Order: sequence, then structure tokens, then C-alpha cells
Amino acid sequence: MKIIAFTGMPFSGKTEAVKIAKDMGFQVIRMGDAVWNEVANRGLELTDENVGSVADSMRKDYGYDIWAKRTMDTIKSMEGEDCIVIDGVRNSEEIDFFRKKLGDDFLLIAVDASVEIRRKRAMQRNRKDDSKNPSDVEERDRRELRWGMGPVIASADVVIENDNTLKKFHKKVHDFLSKFC
Repeated sequence: MKIIAFTGMPFSGKTEAVKIAKDMGFQVIRMGDAVWNEVANRGLELTDENVGSVADSMRKDYGYDIWAKRTMDTIKSMEGEDCIVIDGVRNSEEIDFFRKKLGDDFLLIAVDASVEIRRKRAMQRNRKDDSKNPSDVEERDRRELRWGMGPVIASADVVIENDNTLKKFHKKVHDFLSKFC
């Protein structure tokens, strides 16, 4: 079984890359779903602030690889799949955990887009935990960087640029996934 993990800064295009994988028939595990479930289990509203706070506190209380460990449980339940895509790796501890458990069957892909493009996307996207406040978007970037996103992106096996048209990005992701899996 091959495992591909997508990473990148908020609004870089990770969700779009994962959508392409899903459309190609890959099984997808979104690490953020584990966080969203924890937020719901605590009876909290699904907001950017609550999601960030719960994700942060769980990392501090249980280790920065807590969400990777919870994701691994889901991966184990998908035995028999040829290729699984993970959405949302955010720190080096998660990468280390996956590389230790999965070895050469793990591949990290960073989706990269300029700050200007990401901020424009932030104002257009309408996901439940998104904020339209530019200062919230900047704080989200700072939070992700505090969690270790910079070294994760730097350690990616592959970087796919997403500063052009959606059609060109789709082709890049589709072509890569077709070769790898």
C-alpha cells in the first residue's frame, strides 16, 4: 500500500489536490476530520478558533504526532487499498511518525502557492472553519508555522506549484498521481 500525504500552507490548494485524488478513485483520509471530531466531542462550535485551539492543546498534551497516530488507526482499517491519500500533515513529528511506520511506501507532496494568491483564495472559500477576516488568515498562517509547517514543506519529496490556473494545477496533480500509483 502506498500512502501519499499532501501538505502546504492554508489555501495553497491541498484540498483541491485531494479532490483530484478522490475523483481518480483514491481513498482519502483528511487529518482535520480527527480534529473536527474532537471539537464536536467537546461540544464546541466548529470555528477556526475552536479547531485551532483543540488541535494545539492536543498536540501539547499528547505530542505533536497525535493526529498522525489517530490517522494511522484509520489507515490500518483500509487494508487492501493500493494507494491512500492523507490530507493535512502539519509538522515534522507527524512526518517522522509516518516515515517510521510506512517506510518507502510514504510520499510527502507539498502544494505551494504565493502569499498573495492564498490570501485571495481565503476570502473566496466558504469552508465551515474559515474566517473572512484578513487578520485571522494571517494568524492561521502563524499558527501553522508554529506547529512546524515550514520544515514539513521543506522536507517534501515533491513540490507542486499552484500559482497558475486551476486547470493547469489539476493536470499537474493528475499526472503525478497517475505515475506514482
